[in-house]
Amino acid sequence: MSSPASEIRLASQSIFSPKSRLSAEKNAPFARLVKAADLDPGVLNRGITDWWTLEELTGRFVELSGGHSPAVLTVACLLVLEAQRLQVPVVWVSVTRDTFFPPDMAENGVDLGALPVVWASTLPSAGRAADWLIRSGAFGLAILDLRGAPRLPSGVQARLLQLSRKHRTALVCLTGSRASLRNTVRSTVGGMPSVLNGWEMSSLGSLVSLRGEASWKRINPSQFLCELRILKDKRRGPGWKHAEVCHGPLGLR
Repeated sequence: MSSPASEIRLASQSIFSPKSRLSAEKNAPFARLVKAADLDPGVLNRGITDWWTLEELTGRFVELSGGHSPAVLTVACLLVLEAQRLQVPVVWVSVTRDTFFPPDMAENGVDLGALPVVWASTLPSAGRAADWLIRSGAFGLAILDLRGAPRLPSGVQARLLQLSRKHRTALVCLTGSRASLRNTVRSTVGGMPSVLNGWEMSSLGSLVSLRGEASWKRINPSQFLCELRILKDKRRGPGWKHAEVCHGPLGLR
């Protein structure tokens, strides 16, 4: 029997399964995906769009954050699924060994045999690995798992951004940062500070073209709403959302 600590760690690295997987055909794993906008409208918030696609992210530097939420890995898994469905080569580079749980990926339809994973022991080596892999022009989607690592140096970010544009690769960096509410002093009125609520967003930096924060919430005993809230989008502006209704891993059902 596993300890509570190990159970928490396993759950945090698990990947939720799209709701439709229970009715999907065994030989059609990609039929498992269901857009939340096509399901019960009473469950969802307004503003959900279809802009979270591989085509939309191609050639861009994307940051996918959400702290230690398993929703981060779920959203990344959905991108990997889409890429494999389109026969676009994918590579996953991780600076931490505490990355996705392979059986969960396979359960969701990901072909693990077609998903090379590179583990880098340090942040600089992860940056070099991503540089070489994108520079090769062989991959249309590169996932760089930086959760738990320091911020990627701006020089490395600039180089990866240029390479992503040149080779039309979607570069998606997973980070552990979260947006948090803060009080910002706007002005002073009658000697007293006038306080304005704002968002403090710890991010990789200004080179990020699109940043989304993933989260999840239980909507019934067996289903979760996995939602991506866009905090920054240089093309379309922030504020839009993407969502999927999913089943949790076995320990959360």
